[in-house]
Amino acid sequence: MSQNHTITSRTIEAYIALPYTIEVHKDDSDGDTAYVARVVELPGCMTQADTFEEVEEMVQDAMRAWIESAIEDGVSIPEPRKAEDYSGKFVVRVPRSLHRQLAIAAERDGVSLNAYVSTTLAQAVGASVAGQAA
Repeated sequence: MSQNHTITSRTIEAYIALPYTIEVHKDDSDGDTAYVARVVELPGCMTQADTFEEVEEMVQDAMRAWIESAIEDGVSIPEPRKAEDYSGKFVVRVPRSLHRQLAIAAERDGVSLNAYVSTTLAQAVGASVAGQAA
């Protein structure tokens, strides 16, 4: 069993109080606005609300149902991800030609290569997440 999956004697409310990662996105795909939320660490734990204000209560209800079901089925309940699990650093090997293009683009924008790559990655991830919402 990994460090992020444990079976404990916590109460359902104690689990709900833990700092789980909750992603919320606005969905206008069917012409009506809805807010879809998921708990990243609890596979399949999702909900939808008509307004952003309703999301928190709906997420807690979804978490409660997910955790109750897991306990009844004897399934391990994942713990929230720890911020320390991510250092903010990773090494990426790229072709020399891409390295050159990135360095030139960073210089053109007057920023460091690190700042340029960080911003570009953030934009790409944001576009990907937005594309999934559509």
